[in-house]
Amino acid sequence: MARSLLDDGRFRLQFAGHETFPLRYGWLKKAFDAVAAAEAAGQTDTRSIFTDDAAIANFGVGKNMVTSMRHWSLASGILQISNDDDLASSGGQVLPTALGRLLFGDSGDPYLERPASLWLLHWHLAATPGRATTWYWAFNELNEPTFTRDVVRTRLARRCDELRDDGRLRTSRITESTLKSDVLCFIRTYAVKSDGRSTQEDALECPLTELGLVQSVDIGSAFQFRRGPKSTLPDEVFLYGLLRFWRGLYPTRREFTVEAVTHEPGSPGRVFLLDEETVAERLARLSDLTRGAVRWDESTGMRQVYSADVMTLDPLAYVERLYRRTRPEAKAA
Repeated sequence: MARSLLDDGRFRLQFAGHETFPLRYGWLKKAFDAVAAAEAAGQTDTRSIFTDDAAIANFGVGKNMVTSMRHWSLASGILQISNDDDLASSGGQVLPTALGRLLFGDSGDPYLERPASLWLLHWHLAATPGRATTWYWAFNELNEPTFTRDVVRTRLARRCDELRDDGRLRTSRITESTLKSDVLCFIRTYAVKSDGRSTQEDALECPLTELGLVQSVDIGSAFQFRRGPKSTLPDEVFLYGLLRFWRGLYPTRREFTVEAVTHEPGSPGRVFLLDEETVAERLARLSDLTRGAVRWDESTGMRQVYSADVMTLDPLAYVERLYRRTRPEAKAA
């Protein structure tokens, strides 16, 4: 049985912080720009960017939305907190990440027009537990072909009870209303309403709906994951996920089977909802992409991917190469 990352003490679990708002267009760009400008100006207390009374006017949204912007910027890997020992803490300075600079820097993708950008944000939300624990759990440990909000909430509440009984969940009590809000926000992150009452604002609310990972069925009362090939997912982003999974969870391993890369919690197959044949096809292309640093082999009768020392490989370097190659000025040249 695949191990659950909820049992891994390296991860702090959080089921709130978004103030019931899913990620919205423009939020990450605004948050990144504010922090980057403060950093460039030598501001020593970047925490105040999201906590001062002026934040409401600066960002042009209400107080709860400012809190949500901060949450999503941290959860999606665009910003980070120095010395972040407590996910719920406001201590430490808020700083841009390398991924944030790539996506929202001078030559990035500020309006999230590239599918690669959306896939990268999704990876950071769903690959490991943390600020978006429900997102991780749903993609990696929920095995229902079709589900409702109540099913997700009930199963997740049961899992939290198990973690609490075993002493792995530090929070003494996670309320039913907290989980209900978290599950609703999770659904709204990925699924567009199909009950005939959706509005243009609903359709545009969260950019990750464009990935088509969660589909509404049964007139909007139930949902299903859409597993299979993902034509908009670049191999470089698949490789990014594979290396993050490999380096972060199994740094001493030198090989993985197709089955492991497809089904293990935190793997690209689980997070990107890929089937085994799609994973195998993508793994087979990585030797050329990495110049042999990641090598495909099936000579022993087992379909496996190898790397002599995965810790020497920088996951973001391959994504940076993709963005350089696909910039408008690069195409024009």
